[in-house]
Amino acid sequence: MSVEDNTTSSVPISDHKPRHRRKKQAKAAPEDVSQGSDSDSMRTPRNGAVSSSLQSIHVPPRTPRTAVRLDYGERVDEVEMSLLDKDERREAAVGVPYSSSKAGMSSKDKRGMVLLIVLYLIQGVPLGLALGSVPFLLREHLSYSQLAIFALAGYPYSLKLLWSPIVDSCFFQGVGRRKSWIIPMQLIIGTLMLWISNNVQVLLELPAENIHKLTFIFTTLVLISATQDIAVDGWALTLLSHENLSYASTCQTIGLNTGYFASFTVFLALNSESFAENWGIPVLSLSTYLRFWTVVSYSITLWLIFVKKEDKTTPEDDDMDLVKVYKIIWGICKLPHAQSLLIIHFVCKIGFQANEGVTSLKLVEKGLGREELALAVLIDFPFQLLGGYFAARWSAGDRPLRPWLAAFWVRLCFAGIWAIIVARFPEPPIGNGYFAFLVVMTILQGFSLTIQFVGMSAFHTRISDPIIGGTYMTLLNTFTNLGGTWPRFFVLKGVDFFTIATCKVEEGGSETILQATECVSDLGKAHCADIGGTCVTERDGYYIVSATCVLLGALILVLYAAPTARRLQALPVSKWRVNTSLQ
Repeated sequence: MSVEDNTTSSVPISDHKPRHRRKKQAKAAPEDVSQGSDSDSMRTPRNGAVSSSLQSIHVPPRTPRTAVRLDYGERVDEVEMSLLDKDERREAAVGVPYSSSKAGMSSKDKRGMVLLIVLYLIQGVPLGLALGSVPFLLREHLSYSQLAIFALAGYPYSLKLLWSPIVDSCFFQGVGRRKSWIIPMQLIIGTLMLWISNNVQVLLELPAENIHKLTFIFTTLVLISATQDIAVDGWALTLLSHENLSYASTCQTIGLNTGYFASFTVFLALNSESFAENWGIPVLSLSTYLRFWTVVSYSITLWLIFVKKEDKTTPEDDDMDLVKVYKIIWGICKLPHAQSLLIIHFVCKIGFQANEGVTSLKLVEKGLGREELALAVLIDFPFQLLGGYFAARWSAGDRPLRPWLAAFWVRLCFAGIWAIIVARFPEPPIGNGYFAFLVVMTILQGFSLTIQFVGMSAFHTRISDPIIGGTYMTLLNTFTNLGGTWPRFFVLKGVDFFTIATCKVEEGGSETILQATECVSDLGKAHCADIGGTCVTERDGYYIVSATCVLLGALILVLYAAPTARRLQALPVSKWRVNTSLQ
């Protein structure tokens, strides 16, 4: 990998000789001014060689990493840019060489993509359990307020920024910068899943009494998975060549979705007694499922230890001490455009929360079988993989947030449509035609979600600095995940808060109405039935919360998210860099 030593005001030089000479003349101007100055501080500093830890990526010199922001320096940049043609200006703006033809993917990139998919797959399995299947298993025994407590298990994945600098800067040279964390985390994931498999029956026997214990266990599992994700995010920036970096988000989509759907939809279907009876297969227990993934996690980790080699770190990697990384994070957060992006992440998912956090539970409550829900999402899965591929191609170029904005309105519309579907859900069993309608709706909604995910991930990959890749990507992904996590607790609490449910008891021809503390879960309905009553929901808080979320989402998009996103994607990549040498 070649590296170069350029002045901070340097831009790629054209092969056309007349432009080459004119560019040199423009660069000579600040040098003369500097030499005539009384202070050496007025001279534009020179940037040292910038290199990555892997040979598969070429990192061009990045001006802002060591640039002193002087007025005359910016004017010189403008002069240089004016001397370039269209392609050269694009090259200077994005910081990478421009080519009108796309190079084919090398075998090294293909192997890197396979590895990334497998690593994201392993972290997707615990997430599918904690955020998907386990809440469904608990729904029959817990209220929405109790489920809100278990929803806290997903918070570590949204707060991993707090310890990402440790992962990015502390490692063993002999093992590798990323493998130093991926290997132990995957061993812990496998061991923890093995322990849960041996104790899950006891924990789920009385879930209401063990809700805090269950929350702690799965919070720990998600915490370890989040730590592995930090290292994988950083490795993704260097495993692929620069021209194929947009496919890193595709690898994440395929890997995470595969692991998540395997633990959520596939497991729920195979765990259903009616599904197993219809297909003549044994019921898959949670214990057996966890033991299977324990073996997979151990096997992949052993392969990483004895087969996969990671390139040695560079001197600049060694220079990334812990305090410096935290200072870099603070430096990123102080960038005005970075603050705007973080605000978008923090609030933009409010509009989807009621739909994505409660709708599926409501459908099951209305009579949709768990196996039917799982089958619908399973059919949707290959379409999302295909959608991720096309979204990655759509996200390449100067406007990676274009698909994200286009899919935003679509997701908001689906949030409203699904609330109507829940309100008018027919009495079970449902016919094949209605089930096909639900499948089509699931596919279309999932496609819009995938487009948004890949589009934003491609934008993150584009603006992240590979030298601090794990930390930079984790900062952005932290707020992305946090934006979808922090409202979930309040949404689930809000459903119970706005719901009015009563237990009606008929005695001797007269009807007694009792205010029910909880008349939604099977346990609450059983308590009402024990006294000879029937649960009646007079007002379902789900519809109030859904309408509120959609309205807030539309306002956020129109008033802030859309105009800000268009402004941010128009910025050159250099504007997102921080000066690590001055931290």
